[in-house]
Amino acid sequence: MSCALHHDLRGELKLNEPLAKHTSWRVGGIAQRFYQPADAEDLATFLSQLPENEALMWLGLGSNLLVRDGGFAGTVIASAGTLQAIEIEGNQVSAEVGVYCSKLAKQAAKAGLAGGAFLAGIPGTLGGALAMNAGAHGSETWDFVYELTTVDRSGTLRQRPKTDFKVSYRHVQAPEGEWFVAAKLLFTQGDSQQEQALIRDLLKKRNASQPTNQPCAGSVFRNPPGDYAGRLIEVSGLKGLRVGGASVSEKHANFIVSDVNASAEDIETLIHLVQQKVEMQHGVKLVPEVHIVGERA
Repeated sequence: MSCALHHDLRGELKLNEPLAKHTSWRVGGIAQRFYQPADAEDLATFLSQLPENEALMWLGLGSNLLVRDGGFAGTVIASAGTLQAIEIEGNQVSAEVGVYCSKLAKQAAKAGLAGGAFLAGIPGTLGGALAMNAGAHGSETWDFVYELTTVDRSGTLRQRPKTDFKVSYRHVQAPEGEWFVAAKLLFTQGDSQQEQALIRDLLKKRNASQPTNQPCAGSVFRNPPGDYAGRLIEVSGLKGLRVGGASVSEKHANFIVSDVNASAEDIETLIHLVQQKVEMQHGVKLVPEVHIVGERA
């Protein structure tokens, strides 16, 4: 793509941006182009100017994402730090995709809304939570969604009902060629103090049971039906298993942590190794929850 983008863009375009700076594992190569839109309208303008064959990747907080060491040969659209409008009216929360899930949970609780506390346990943005139907503590994001705003490559913004999307466990099928820009979520009336106490409790439990103080990307594998990925990995004796700078967390077996020497290749190799060993011992093929993108080095 030539960088002859229109001068009326208000966002920030960077070339050859290291994605290790923007992912929670702190690994990954460069993005050829990295765009942080000023707002939804600016995003629509930007998309309308991209060539149709330009590879696109959306990036929130970079959790649940492994970018390979060869980087991404295309354009990354970064929503974290932008697209952060949030409004609460009655039982309804309207939020853009760059809003942190933890912030959404806390704002809803402060407003006396119940049901959204689980979002505090999701280490990413609303956009990422929408894209994969992220869940925690027995609830899932799409349990509460009722309307979406999407954008397509031509820059057309659309309002869509929840029924336009096929939603299942950790998977969402959106209309072809459209991406989330904002969502409306519906909660119930609750007790503000109780909800805020619940969030504090959930965060305390999360910090006690997960390696939140080390570079990781949230749960690596989906839970198989009727079981837990973490349990299978742990009983397979894989806690602490290491490849280069990546290791299976001693604190929670469904987390892989990286140290300063880790490469994306180390993490990907370890993911496959865990899959193989669990399948050999238990006959269960674990499915990664983490999205792996980009080129090998």
